[in-house]
Amino acid sequence: MAAMEKRDTRNDIIRIGMELIATQGYSATGIGAVLQEAKVPKGSFYHYFPSKEEFGLAVIDRFAEGYERYLCSFLQEQRVSPLKRLRNYLNAVADAVSLEENGCVRGCLIGSLGQELAAQNETFRLRLEEIFASWLQCLAANLDQAREFGEVDSALDSQSMAGVLLSGLQGALLRAKVQRSAQPIRELTDTLFSRLLV
Repeated sequence: MAAMEKRDTRNDIIRIGMELIATQGYSATGIGAVLQEAKVPKGSFYHYFPSKEEFGLAVIDRFAEGYERYLCSFLQEQRVSPLKRLRNYLNAVADAVSLEENGCVRGCLIGSLGQELAAQNETFRLRLEEIFASWLQCLAANLDQAREFGEVDSALDSQSMAGVLLSGLQGALLRAKVQRSAQPIRELTDTLFSRLLV
């Protein structure tokens, strides 16, 4: 008979915390609610995390790692041209938002936490800034390749355009939450490819 797998309680707490924070924010997410959902005794939290801030950072890191893998799965697909990779990524984001059971209410956890916490907590602000910088580098590298392939103007400033793209997408995700529609992301994609990346 196979031995029962040992439960990874810390991982469960992070996963459930990520779901709750994504829908209701960091400040509104109580530790008790996370532990109740995870079916973990209330006294166990500090065995895994020294503070709620450390827990929040673990949630941020988990989301960022997963999202960077998702982003790279599109932007590093060598069988597809660079601009097609970028369009595929943006279309996939719009499709994922459209398919959300709760109607586009999650948005981007990093963007949402940036809006909520950047002015309140310097530790969180600095970590979120690092994550955005990493995503910017991925996008800029893709645009560099698009320039090398002759898909965009040779004078394109990849870093600046990556910043425009990331800021535009974060804004579109926010509007998607408000409108309960992926249309803002689709509008961004259409404008990028018809007006900016030509």
